[in-house]
Amino acid sequence: MSNARISHGAGFWVVASAFLLVMAYATVPTPLYPLYQQADGFPVSVITMIFAAFAVGVVLSLFLLGHVSDWMGRRRMLVIAILIAALSAVLFLLWHEVPGLLAARLVNGASVGILTATATAHLGELRAHARPGEQVIVAASVAGAANLGGLALGPLVGGLFAEFLPSPLVLPHAVFLVVLLAAAIAVACVPETVTPPDEPRRYRPQRIAAPPHSRTAFVAAGFGAFAGFALFGLFTSLAPTILVSTFDEHDHLVAGLTACSVFAAAAAGQVALARLPRRAQLTIAALCCALGLVAVAAGTLVPSLAVFLGGGIVAGVGVGLLFKSSVATASALAEPGRRGETLALIFLIAYCGLALPVLAIGVILTFAAQTPVLLVFISVVLVATVSAAVVMRRSAVETTPRAQG
Repeated sequence: MSNARISHGAGFWVVASAFLLVMAYATVPTPLYPLYQQADGFPVSVITMIFAAFAVGVVLSLFLLGHVSDWMGRRRMLVIAILIAALSAVLFLLWHEVPGLLAARLVNGASVGILTATATAHLGELRAHARPGEQVIVAASVAGAANLGGLALGPLVGGLFAEFLPSPLVLPHAVFLVVLLAAAIAVACVPETVTPPDEPRRYRPQRIAAPPHSRTAFVAAGFGAFAGFALFGLFTSLAPTILVSTFDEHDHLVAGLTACSVFAAAAAGQVALARLPRRAQLTIAALCCALGLVAVAAGTLVPSLAVFLGGGIVAGVGVGLLFKSSVATASALAEPGRRGETLALIFLIAYCGLALPVLAIGVILTFAAQTPVLLVFISVVLVATVSAAVVMRRSAVETTPRAQG
């Protein structure tokens, strides 16, 4: 709480902006993967490995560091996370071969793993201090919009750089290096919201345990986060390759817009439907996931790029609502003083959903055709997301009183 140079209200928006920028940089490479592939001549399975390196970095840092802001301080850990993202930009600039791409994405993932739970908790606490009478849904909606909105912005920025500006494998990383360093300086001026413990707290890794008083509701939330991020993994890792191989679409901006549209739909759905009861949101989530994923599969078979993109947008709305409900449920169930820890666990589960299915696809693509693999994956994600939404809808009644209280 010391050394702050701006108010809690202004700090809320500084943290939200930094959150958005780091998440945007996480997906900037999405439309650039075909360019890296063309430069080094590696197969599609290597793209899934590079993408999975990012998810592994997220999972490891969430497990090791995602919860330590509960006693080390939100501001300090946010600055560290942003500087690690800047380090990944340096690696991208200096090391273009596959080992360098793997290392850069691993480091980039580590920054996101530290950032997500820390920034989400910090935003809620800054807003509560600035506007104590306001409903917690406002801070949760801004956090969700920064998270998914940043992931949506990244591919669009990467696509614009690749299509219209020189040196697309250099310039985006150089620009974000400068922007991230500026963001770290700004966040250093934000008020701290965690009071240091009276005695130094002994470090331990993230506990893999649900809040004890409502394990069923937390498991449902974790399942929803896992299933939803599996869909995000498809569009952030393989969308550019699918566009080329299935639709013969080589435009880098279109590749960026494809991934952008899914995340943007998720963020927009969260904001637009924020005032609906959680049960209604989860009903819409189930319908959107089902209809959208059927359209994605149909667009792949026909093939029709318009149907594929439209299905991705509709499914994105559903996944956005599903993920926000997962985070809200986890936050409501968290014990006092352990909100960052509980949120770290839900993000850990989500990013396992981002990594593990994509790794499996990469392995299977080494000996199987792309279209059947994608159709099986889409079918599994459809069943998983709809099931998660239905289970979470049933448990929403149990978590609502605690959330309000």
